Amino acid sequence: MRKRPLVPLGAAALVIASGAVACGGSDSGSPTAFDPKTCQGGTLTVLNQSGLNEFDPARLYTSGGGALPSLVYRTLTTRARVAGEAGTKPVPDLATDLGRPSDDAKTWTYTLKDGLKFDDGSPITSAEVKYGIERSFSPDLPGGAPYLHDWLIGGADYKGPYKGGDLASIETPDARTIVFKLRQPHGDFPYLATATQFAPVPKAKDTGIKYKNAPVSSGPYKVEKYEQGKKLVLVRNAYWNRTVDTQRLGCPDRIEVTSGLDKAVINQRLVSGAGADAKAITTDTTVGPEQLARLGGDPGLAKRVARGVFGETKYLAFDVTKKPFDDIRVRQAFAYAVNRQSVVNAVGGTSLAAPATTFLPEGKAFGQQPYDPFPAGPTGNPAKAKELLAQAGYANGLKVELAFPNTDVDGYGPKVAAAVQDALKQAGVTVVQKQLGEEDYRTVTGKPATQPPLSLQSWGADWPAGGPFLIPIFDGRQILRDGGNYNLAQLDDPAVNKEIDEISRLTDNAQAAPRWGALDAKIGERALLVPLFHPRTVVLYGKDVKNAYVDEWRGWYDVSTVSVK
Repeated sequence: MRKRPLVPLGAAALVIASGAVACGGSDSGSPTAFDPKTCQGGTLTVLNQSGLNEFDPARLYTSGGGALPSLVYRTLTTRARVAGEAGTKPVPDLATDLGRPSDDAKTWTYTLKDGLKFDDGSPITSAEVKYGIERSFSPDLPGGAPYLHDWLIGGADYKGPYKGGDLASIETPDARTIVFKLRQPHGDFPYLATATQFAPVPKAKDTGIKYKNAPVSSGPYKVEKYEQGKKLVLVRNAYWNRTVDTQRLGCPDRIEVTSGLDKAVINQRLVSGAGADAKAITTDTTVGPEQLARLGGDPGLAKRVARGVFGETKYLAFDVTKKPFDDIRVRQAFAYAVNRQSVVNAVGGTSLAAPATTFLPEGKAFGQQPYDPFPAGPTGNPAKAKELLAQAGYANGLKVELAFPNTDVDGYGPKVAAAVQDALKQAGVTVVQKQLGEEDYRTVTGKPATQPPLSLQSWGADWPAGGPFLIPIFDGRQILRDGGNYNLAQLDDPAVNKEIDEISRLTDNAQAAPRWGALDAKIGERALLVPLFHPRTVVLYGKDVKNAYVDEWRGWYDVSTVSVK
């Protein structure tokens, strides 16, 4: 259910970066040396379907809006702006390092860099970072990463600075130091500190729900114009420079974003490259069937394609507290019956999706261990499914309702539902479709009292590690009865919770990753959900765009390093 920028994270397909600056995107399509000193100037055009409905740092994920917020909002840490595996790691941003853990990773201390300034020239201090985080707790500003509510001491009951005053678990002993006090150990805190909630906000310029219209910038660009859902224009922040920000190149003079466009229109404009579209990219639109069909016979177009994978899984979710899915044999039957080949075909084929038997997505950073507890081959095993259903008392078949969103934009809508319906029919299961509007869908499925027994879901990575994948979905302490629940199986197993706590203590993801993978495999044997596929990205960019490499944090080219000819 976690929203993504409509794109996937993974292997850099076009270029290989070395050092702090990536390279590539030449006319020949081959990697070329890139000098950031010569990348200045021009206007970059961004053509999007969505992504501009929110621009307040309190209400965004770092990946939200295709990384556009990262051009305006700097955070304590950020993702490494390089291709390849190194791009899955956090690096310092406003802070001098990734944070200094103490008290068994329950206390994290950060020191801000010297010379940090807002776009009006005023200094950025620890007080503005603290205030920016505190306002993200306000009920008036929902939608951001939920982790701080659970992690910070007192966070669960804090209601933000407008009515709740100061949050004592965030300390600012001086202008450059900020300290976080956590309820329990969290070795992933440097990853969380990349979230836009960690962007500094000057209290005197906070206008509450209107702040998104004229935010104060700490990044290379400031907002010249923002029309919700339609338009965003970014121009240079005169008080930003590369000596205090080594991760963003800030190449174009101006960035103009248009939202609300049709997918076919976006791809057609990128293909033709007329006028300003030659210097255009998209941060939320993969290629369509027409462009996929052309790639093999159009070498010029093929050179302007970026490929990668995002840390995301589309899956069938069970509420195991409701019949018939309280019986593991029924859940196993569904796992055997699913035809992943037809599901992959429904979303565009193997170029855009990889069949999944694991919940954890592809990528070393996640710790994925390949496994398939219910091997049925690419097209499923309806005979085995029927056998299990008979054992569960459904020898004459079964009728169930399948809930899903009424749009295919996010890849788990009507087309995937139809493929699942057809596969289950072969096993004697009659599926009744239940379509819901996107917003209604999140509300209904996110509340245990109204959650359908069977639904199509999606989970995308908040950062490339196993924790943000497994904790919200399988930690029993994360079950939210009043809404916003992601643990749809409503699993509350003390052994699983304990292992989550043990892994969460580790501050080195190289040690944590294989343990997350082992936990995923162990949980997978319980058939609490059925993984369907992991999305892949195939995305175009304009002929005059340079440095459109794929990063492995979000599986997209990074707007902060893109330049135009």
